[in-house]
Amino acid sequence: MDGMTVETYVADLARAAKEASRPLGFASDETRTAAVRAMADALRERAREILAANDADMAAAREAGTSEGLLDRLLLTPERIEGMAAGLEALAALPDPVGRVLEHRTIDCGLDLTRVSVPLGLVAMVYEARPNVTADAAGICIRTGNACILRGGSLAQRSCVAIAHVLADAVASCGLPRAAVSIIETTDRAATGALMGLRGVVDVLIPRGGAGLIERCVREAAVPVIETGTGNCHIYVHESADFAKARAIVVNAKTQRVGVCNACESLLVDEAVAERFLAEMLPVLKDRGVLVHGDAVTCAASRAAGLAEGVDFVPATEEDWGREYLALEISVKVVTGIDEAIAHINRFGTHHSEAIVAEDAAACERFLAAVDASSVYANASTRFTDGGEFGLGAEIGISTQKLHARGPFAAEALTTYKYEIRGTGQVRP
Repeated sequence: MDGMTVETYVADLARAAKEASRPLGFASDETRTAAVRAMADALRERAREILAANDADMAAAREAGTSEGLLDRLLLTPERIEGMAAGLEALAALPDPVGRVLEHRTIDCGLDLTRVSVPLGLVAMVYEARPNVTADAAGICIRTGNACILRGGSLAQRSCVAIAHVLADAVASCGLPRAAVSIIETTDRAATGALMGLRGVVDVLIPRGGAGLIERCVREAAVPVIETGTGNCHIYVHESADFAKARAIVVNAKTQRVGVCNACESLLVDEAVAERFLAEMLPVLKDRGVLVHGDAVTCAASRAAGLAEGVDFVPATEEDWGREYLALEISVKVVTGIDEAIAHINRFGTHHSEAIVAEDAAACERFLAAVDASSVYANASTRFTDGGEFGLGAEIGISTQKLHARGPFAAEALTTYKYEIRGTGQVRP
């Protein structure tokens, strides 16, 4: 930073990115698409240097005693870099999100009115231990004609900076401003506060990480925020559930990747089938290394299944119903029926992803309608809540708020609109 303050460094970086957003906003669809494809190619071509940076981050994180869930989020592999590149290519293949005609009509005085989609301008992204977010965010911003300024977490700093430099070089190779992909390279915590205060420079801030980060941004930011939420996701096993189907869904949602926000953190079981279902489910969770935080009924069923208290299960506390474990842990509660399940989810859920397993079609439809979440499933794993799985290409986050964007959001959510009015000399009487 050459002796300048953190605040000055961040402000200068953001102003340069803001300037870069202007020519980017006028760039053709062909130019922006070519830039995103070049970004994908560059990730593949320079994978070795990205992996070297990630190795250094992983070593430091392990030395610091970082949890396995966070290490999984931090880890990059050749396969994950290929996934990042493929996500960018899928994004490039989508229809142009800019310049879409959203409305066209003639108003009473004969004026021709068109409402069209336009870029937001400068998008700031603050995120934690997931370096792949760097590529997702930058790609979506370039595709939509927005510049971005990125603030990765200190745990992933080397990885994020390496990826951002690779992507910025690719953007510049297509004739667009290199500053359109900018990243804050200091780990000074004051940088986040400085970024959040840049009203008039930053057009929107998107935090992606733990509850503490998100709450800080919502509370302190002087710029508009799209809130992405934590994932206390539930699976409710209805009395009509197919047990084999339910077991497979719970195992997938809980154990496939524990450090992601769409993993299941809480299992609700209808009391009508609790004894039989838990007798089958609990040993499966034990075999997968999952620690159960159970209510009284669940603890009794755990003992009956031969699970060891303190090793395989522990009594749940009230705090467990609202926890996002990001680990091989799950809360399990027996409920009296679908009404209690829905009420429990709407109280303790984070409006992210919720699921019911049931053969009763009416119960499924009631659950889908009554549960307040961005994504609600019947007979499927919560792990599908993802921009790529939803056909959106690379996603920038999963919004749990209700304004502007909700659920997995990608290209279209990073546009706003303006009215274009064409006349023949009209004046307002």
